[in-house]
Amino acid sequence: MVAGCVIAEECALAVSADRMWKVSCSGDAMLKACAGSFDAVDVEGDGGPGSVTTLKLSAAAAAATGCGVVKSRVLARDDAALVLRNEVLEGSKVSGQLKSQVTEVKFEAAGDGACVAKFKVEYERLDGGGALTAEDQAELIGGYLALMKIVKTYLVANPAEYA
Repeated sequence: MVAGCVIAEECALAVSADRMWKVSCSGDAMLKACAGSFDAVDVEGDGGPGSVTTLKLSAAAAAATGCGVVKSRVLARDDAALVLRNEVLEGSKVSGQLKSQVTEVKFEAAGDGACVAKFKVEYERLDGGGALTAEDQAELIGGYLALMKIVKTYLVANPAEYA
């Protein structure tokens, strides 16, 4: 990756790290928790390294993000440390400016029934330039944060799910 092309953000969530992890690593759980955002979630593989996940966005989500499909490949999955690292193969309108994009999320416990999701996006631009504009960076990381907040909202409303 090109130096300086990393975006990092943290998001406090009123849900345990274990419950967030269970949804984040399951296509079926993600589809259920994000009803209305995705029309389908297809996972090729066992969810571990090499598995490819295709998220087919709903019409409303596609209009908001500028894309209808997000496809990623699992590079690393650590169930003990609650870390998931993916290579984005196809995605948002910002992704159209990128040669490569790797995402990482780590869930850390933050008290009883709460956690912090730590996100990192590493990228390289197609044109070889440096960092994306602040607006494009915010849009890129904002999509991941919005997804985690949707999952959190579902889990808070359904406290027995994935407990």
